[in-house]
Amino acid sequence: MTPDVSVIGAGNLAWHLAPALDNAGYAVREVYGRTLNHTRRLVERLYDAQPVDTLDFSSSKSKIFLICVSDDAIEQVAREIVLPEDALLVHTSGSKSRALLDYAAATRTGVFYPLQTFSKSRKLDFENIPVFVEGNSADAENILMKMGRAISRQVYRLDEQQRLALHVAAVFASNFANHLFRLAYEIMETHRLKPEWLNALIAETVNKAFEIGPENAQTGPARRGDLETLDLHMEFLKKHPELADIYRVLTQDILNRAHE
Repeated sequence: MTPDVSVIGAGNLAWHLAPALDNAGYAVREVYGRTLNHTRRLVERLYDAQPVDTLDFSSSKSKIFLICVSDDAIEQVAREIVLPEDALLVHTSGSKSRALLDYAAATRTGVFYPLQTFSKSRKLDFENIPVFVEGNSADAENILMKMGRAISRQVYRLDEQQRLALHVAAVFASNFANHLFRLAYEIMETHRLKPEWLNALIAETVNKAFEIGPENAQTGPARRGDLETLDLHMEFLKKHPELADIYRVLTQDILNRAHE
């Protein structure tokens, strides 16, 4: 029999994770959120959950309590939450230490980190999202491994330093890459060009990196050592000094790696 779950937080991650667990037989019984409207919207996506406005879960029937809040709010939640006996308290951060949960009166703690970028407007299949777990005991880890396998085909144990390395890599791969897409779109718009002209290039870049590896997929003037074109680009970017700084750093790193 699978244990019941309560979710603390009603943001982007909870929006996807709570229904995935509910559908996998891990009944979500309660959802706590700072904004009642957001909490109710999430509860509407679940079978039998109730919105709650307190972190006192002392009378809850749940056994697993998932903290799905921003990283800087985890410690505060851990300090304020009241749990039933023998509860397993878990946060979902890629970078924060499990030790933050020691502020709570929980004998079992852990981390349940799904590696994905989450937005409420995007539909995601949790089966394809890797999940990484850590527990303060073999029992806690086994519970989290079992829960992870109920919703994902990829579930792994990672220690704190490995998870931090993974999170840094994810920022490079997702957050930084997305920011570069944004900058590219802004250049297009500034010069009255259609940003969507870049879409096929972006899609092929990502697909090719998957197929042959990013180190083999790299092209462009820096990869070729085409200094004349690089100088033309830098001349163009004199009107955009903040972009010139980014271009210079990335170009130099590509040049260095191409000639190692």
